[in-house]
Amino acid sequence: MPWYAWYGVVLAVAAAVTAASAWPAAWFARKVGYVALPGERKIHTRTTPYGGGPAMFLGFLAATMVAAGIPRLHALFVGSSEPLGIVLAAAAIFGVGLIDDAREMSAPAKIAGQVLAASILYFLGVTLYWFKVPLGGVVSLTPGITPLIMALWVIALTNAVNLIDGLDGLAAGVVAIGGGALAVYGLRLMEIGILTSTNIGPLVAVIACGICIGFLPFNFHPAKMFMGDSGALLLGLLMSASTMVIGGRIPPSSPTTGNTYFFFAPLLIPFFILGVPIVDMAFAFVRRTARGTGFQTPDKDHIHHRLLRLGHGHRRSVVILWAWTAILSGFILFPLFVRAVNPFIPLGVALLAVALYTWFHPDLRHRAEAAQGDPASGAPPPSPPPPPSPRPAPTSPRPAPTSPRPAPPAPPPSPRPASPVAAARSARTKSGPPGAVRRVSPPSLPSDRFADRRDRMG
Repeated sequence: MPWYAWYGVVLAVAAAVTAASAWPAAWFARKVGYVALPGERKIHTRTTPYGGGPAMFLGFLAATMVAAGIPRLHALFVGSSEPLGIVLAAAAIFGVGLIDDAREMSAPAKIAGQVLAASILYFLGVTLYWFKVPLGGVVSLTPGITPLIMALWVIALTNAVNLIDGLDGLAAGVVAIGGGALAVYGLRLMEIGILTSTNIGPLVAVIACGICIGFLPFNFHPAKMFMGDSGALLLGLLMSASTMVIGGRIPPSSPTTGNTYFFFAPLLIPFFILGVPIVDMAFAFVRRTARGTGFQTPDKDHIHHRLLRLGHGHRRSVVILWAWTAILSGFILFPLFVRAVNPFIPLGVALLAVALYTWFHPDLRHRAEAAQGDPASGAPPPSPPPPPSPRPAPTSPRPAPTSPRPAPPAPPPSPRPASPVAAARSARTKSGPPGAVRRVSPPSLPSDRFADRRDRMG
């Protein structure tokens, strides 16, 4: 069996143990109430257990122990404190995630846990030695600056993976693709003699890829369980450790860094392999800072939320981001095997940047729609709605209700002489056709017939 095939055995063990532990972990999570409840900020609509994090941690431990027992990989563990440092740092960050899932931790407390994990890595030898700045030469790290850079890198990647864990299967798939690409990259550098055979970075990347593969069948939409912060922070720590050990230990004068990756390696290799979560984290930081809110304040403006607002479904949004991760990883791997494509890398990066800005900025479309009707935009304003038409008048009057009984005959008129008002009504009624109205001059009133009688009474 080739020497690199043993890494495939470790990947299979990590995936199998994670998958086998998923259902028991989910059952225990439901039993103790370690579940994710639906809410306004969350997309899921039913109570889901946090079983993925414990299952992934068990898969990580099992794969590490199996790797230590493989003769071809035993050299990674002999006389080195790095494997112990990775295990202890993973346990520390896993505990921080468990507490944060069970009861909300404050942002300073969570960052303190991430700094603790980075400190464990540093004191047990999991460090980077130098990095090459594009067009700026090689920067050798001193003991005074190395802990700070490591702490910032661990905080950045753990939060990046945690922030992108917003859709079912998104974080696990992105880390699976990125970890696999980083493992292939590191093993290729080992094969051509750039990295030493005792570099533990490719093994950590293989284990991260394996536990994600084992967890994905239970987390793809609709998810049966979540990884929670315990799983997301664990993946971020494994990826930060592997990228530091691989990218920070490539010799500055190697032909790979001098020819193939003269433009973006090795400093920018992690930014390509984990480009989607890192870009999403950077956008979140700028967005929340501009709004005046804290970085830990959740919102629904991440890249996956923007894809949903563009009309993509849940699964399609996840697959799109998986594809972008694979494309960005291809920019790292393809030139490593085919040197002729190296001059086209900058152009491809520019095209990807334009496409990302165009696809993931739906607010531009909303602003354009809102600008319609504005005089400054040159578009005519929308015409007001027509006024409601008046209600047509009835053509015929409503017939008077008929009484069920005939009216009694009117009594005969009394012989008393008609009053002046009655005389006027009679004159108005008899003149002209029915329904016609005519002006009738008021009749002249007769003289007072009771004047003499009042004088005699007085």
